[in-house]
This record gives sequence, C-alpha cells and structure tokens, in this order.
Amino acid sequence: MTVHGELEVVPAATKSEAAKALADFTTAYNAADKAYDPALDADRVTGSLGAINQAGLRARQKNHPDGNANHLPLELTDASYLIPKKAGWPRWFLAETDSNRDQDSGKQDTSWLIAFVRTGPDAVWKASYLAVVAPAQLPAFAKDGDGRTRPVSADSAELAVAPEDLSTQYTQYLQKGTPDVFAPGVATSAWRYQRSNTRRAGFSFQFIDQPLGGGTFAPLGLETEDGGALVFFSSKHFEQQTAAKGLRPSVNADVQALLTGEVKSTLTKERVSSQLVYVPKKGAGNDGKVIMLNRLPGLTAAKGS
Repeated sequence: MTVHGELEVVPAATKSEAAKALADFTTAYNAADKAYDPALDADRVTGSLGAINQAGLRARQKNHPDGNANHLPLELTDASYLIPKKAGWPRWFLAETDSNRDQDSGKQDTSWLIAFVRTGPDAVWKASYLAVVAPAQLPAFAKDGDGRTRPVSADSAELAVAPEDLSTQYTQYLQKGTPDVFAPGVATSAWRYQRSNTRRAGFSFQFIDQPLGGGTFAPLGLETEDGGALVFFSSKHFEQQTAAKGLRPSVNADVQALLTGEVKSTLTKERVSSQLVYVPKKGAGNDGKVIMLNRLPGLTAAKGS
C-alpha cells in the first residue's frame, strides 16, 4: 500500500536542509541589516519575528536612508538542529546556535534558538521565532525511537497549560492577574507591577494586551524528558499615553518612523512579542507554573490622535 505523502509522518527536514535554511536566513538578515532594507529578508522571516524584524527595518530605513554605518555581520555558529517528525504542513524545526553577539567581555554566553517554518512543499523555510537564552536554562528534550525530538500538539492535555492557550492566558494575566499560571519573573509579575505603577505628571497610561495565536503566529513546542514542554508563543500589546490639556506625549525617532495620524493628546504604541516558556506537565512540582525563559518584544506600529 502506498502512503500518501501528506499523511506520512516524516522528519520535517534533513540536517542539510536545516543548515541551508539557517545559512539563507543569516545571509538575508545581514543584507537587510546592512542596507536597512526590509525587502532583503522579507522572504526569510514570518510570524512574530517577521513582524518585529520588518517594522524595525522600516523604521531604521526611514531614519537612516543610507543604511547601517555600524553594521556588524551576525554570525551563527556551532549549530545543532532539533527536527521533529510531522505529517502534512506546515513543518518546522528548531536551530540552537552560538552567536557573535555575546563575545564582548562581561557578557554571559547565550544560545540563539531560532524556529523555522515551512508552509508547503514549494515554500522556503522562514524564521518565525527567536529566543536568546543561557544554555543552562534549556531542559533536556524527549526523543522518539529514532532519536528525534517529539513535537507537542497545540491542544495537549498533558501539560499544565496547552500551547494554544498560552497567549490568551498570558494576556489575561497581564490584564487581571488571573489565571495565575506563570512563575514570578521580569516578564510576568515584575512587568505587571511596573505597568500598574507607571506615573508621570499630566499623563495617564493604559495597557491593552491581545492574544496572537493563529496562522503564522501559532505556538510551537517540543516535549521535554520530564513530560513538560518548551514552547514558543506570540502576543500583541498596546500602550496608550494620554496627555492633559496643554501637554503632548513625546515621540522619539523610532516611534515617529512608524507613526500614523498626528499626536495631539494621545499616542498609542503597538508591539508584537514572542515568548519562550517551559511548561511543566500537569500535576508537576513548582506549583505547576509556566516559567518564562525569554521575551522578545518589538514596536510594530504607532498611532497619534
């Protein structure tokens, strides 16, 4: 019996395909960063990383039309690839690399984790998530009988929080403090406290958080040896600053470059954010809390009124 190619469970990529995807991304990223031209890597990024990358390049292109005078080529070396098996499309894999961004004295050694997604047999691999973490923070991954990492389904009932629910629960937590499923940290309890205590004479601040989990922003996760999972997920965040009569919110160059409308009394900044978390299995220790390992936010739009 012939198994239909779209239904067969196969490795998402070969090691050589994964290495080429990483090399193609790095080449495109460096070209775009040197020229401050988003078109040069638009076909190599997607999801939250793509939204952040493209908006950042548009802003820098407007402020520095001659390009990046301080360009330092990104080097990603010593790569290892976590390539799960999957049926159908999209398919994805994770590259763990060393970078030349932490080689200055005094900086902690970090790993760059880049998730690559391919939406179909004729599509190219695109980088959808990026996280920078200390190698010691990474858990051991579970392996199947062939020694490959095991993907986690978006609706997994084996975890403290299903990957597809992380974005909603994170944004609800930031708004209301519940559900309290996240361990205390810089991007959880400390950020909530900071926002609730934002003060500036003559100005009021409002924060709105929205889940972001469909299509190219879908969560991606790998099972860990202890039954938990390492999961990427996305979210969107708005910060609105309103000035009292006679005052006006300040606008820096990066915000101005992405601004629509005119800032008279109100400035709203829109950011997309990607998170890398460790999700314990249901009923595990540490109170079953989700641990935030990295958060990567980026300004994607601004509106004045």
